[in-house]
Amino acid sequence: MPPRPDSPRIPPAIGRRGVLSGAAALAASAAFGGVAVAATAAGSPTAGRPTTATQTARSFPARPVALLAGQGADDINRTADRFAVHATDLGTMWRDSRGRVAIAFGDTYGVGWGGNGAGPHTADWRCNVLAYAVNTDPVDGLRIESMVTDRPGHAAQILARDTSLPEETVIPTAGIAVGSRDYLHYMSVRHWGAPGTWVTNYAGLAYSDDGGRSWIKPVNNRWSPVGGGARFQLAALAARDETVYLFGTPQGRFGDVALARVDGARMLDPAAYEYWTAAGWARAGIDRAIPIMAGPVGELSVLYNDHLRRWVALTLDESRAAIVLRTAQTPMGPWTGGRIIAHGRDYGGLYAPFLHPGSTGRDLYFALSQWTPYHVRLMTLSLADLPIEDNPVQDGGFEDRPAGAGVGPWRVNGRAGVDQGLGFAHSGANNGWIRADTGWSDLFQNVALRPGASYRLQAWVRSAPATDGGYFGVRRPGGGTIAETRFGHLADYTRLTVDFTSGPEGITEVFCGGWPAEAGEVWIQLDDVVISQLG
Repeated sequence: MPPRPDSPRIPPAIGRRGVLSGAAALAASAAFGGVAVAATAAGSPTAGRPTTATQTARSFPARPVALLAGQGADDINRTADRFAVHATDLGTMWRDSRGRVAIAFGDTYGVGWGGNGAGPHTADWRCNVLAYAVNTDPVDGLRIESMVTDRPGHAAQILARDTSLPEETVIPTAGIAVGSRDYLHYMSVRHWGAPGTWVTNYAGLAYSDDGGRSWIKPVNNRWSPVGGGARFQLAALAARDETVYLFGTPQGRFGDVALARVDGARMLDPAAYEYWTAAGWARAGIDRAIPIMAGPVGELSVLYNDHLRRWVALTLDESRAAIVLRTAQTPMGPWTGGRIIAHGRDYGGLYAPFLHPGSTGRDLYFALSQWTPYHVRLMTLSLADLPIEDNPVQDGGFEDRPAGAGVGPWRVNGRAGVDQGLGFAHSGANNGWIRADTGWSDLFQNVALRPGASYRLQAWVRSAPATDGGYFGVRRPGGGTIAETRFGHLADYTRLTVDFTSGPEGITEVFCGGWPAEAGEVWIQLDDVVISQLG
């Protein structure tokens, strides 16, 4: 599976399978989502002044435990020697029908490939393989006891390719067990595209009744990449009581998350699925499913955490080159904007954060894939290291980023960016900035909210003396203001408040920006953006 880029400001220096070389990626700049990503410094009211504050690299809380599969110095499982798995990725995990931790890997290579990126098909390539671990405490690593094999010492491909279609590979994206049956959500990849993108033939649900030894891919349980099914090409599966929740994203790593649920006993019945819509749960509502998390969301995994008494999701955030943690009180959300727990600065080409099924307490464990080298590592994270909040705005304080990062998850119209350590923040070290000179400029981002609910948007803003056309508020992603407040000159940081009712789309766009004044260019500074639900 192709990796996420090493940096959120990545050029289209595309190589094999549409992926970027780390060196080229880190050396250049580009655009995100079709909107230019601005540099950091020029937005402050004293642009051009040398930076006086010391900028230090931010430490993110996840830490490595041990290699799970591949090759490396902390290779506790010796998968190359024991199972001919020299290089692999993914590693979606679930408690299987026999009580083991099942681990499904993606494209896997044997002799002839050294572990840096995806290898050639001639290097003993298998689209997917399946391993099992039995140790209940992974504090020192997750010990792989066995794998499904087709001969001694050789991990077998478990999901067959679809020979009726052009298919590059078939990738497992989530697993779950219900009773004596195991299920795997998978995607049939038609071809790889530009970085972070690919085209699928469909997504499907496979099942096994013999502990994962053999798998059946029924043709009646598939999601098409067009229409409503496009929302479920990648997935996370999570259960609560007798209900299984299916969290879905479109092909690639830039979409929102949609939600379905089904009685665990009827997972193979497409008519049994209910989809979360603006009107609540609906059978046959796949075409009306609305987002519950705003993108960009790459691979994700979800479970209920008993320690927090909240749902927890780990996702890849392509705009931040990072793995982020989000929480919610219900699967329907609203989900928090997410905090970075691991960054591409520290783990080159990181992607696919798949939670260990035992991560229900204070400590989370998850598999993390890297492109360079191409392997999977077990990571851990103490929830005590992360404050749990309810703000659905992503990085509303502009602090959750390493030094020198781009604007993501915020996006830009015109001229805008982030001041890092320049002394202009309302709190912390960083703030957003907007400069309006020849037309409208703003900072904005998408937020997933409950349709029809009442919310309060707040932020701290200050602006240049010439400002007379500043606006702060919320709008529909397709255009049209929901609610806003106009402001002029704000000599000191001033808290602005906008109350609103969210629309039926599920996604609301938060923005702050302005027009140039008759006197010319104006600047605006923005910090501590928060949305809270009323009532």
